[in-house]
Amino acid sequence: MSDVLAFTKPESLLLTGLTNAQVIRTAEMAEIAAVCFVRGKKPDEETIRLAKSKSIPLLVTQLPLFESCGRLYKKGLIGCSEYKG
Repeated sequence: MSDVLAFTKPESLLLTGLTNAQVIRTAEMAEIAAVCFVRGKKPDEETIRLAKSKSIPLLVTQLPLFESCGRLYKKGLIGCSEYKG
């Protein structure tokens, strides 16, 4: 999660295999727009409640992280290294 704080840009989409509440706390600090859990992982109730209270949308995909990132990039979602904001 320290990489998220160091390298993401505000309004990014965070893709992760981690499902604990710390992901939401980090997302809030980094001004992440939404969190997507990969490999079909589902967050526990505490994490869901925290995300709702912070108005952070949660998504789940069955795809692995690499393929999820690749598909988003192919559809035009740029990475943080390309952000010119």
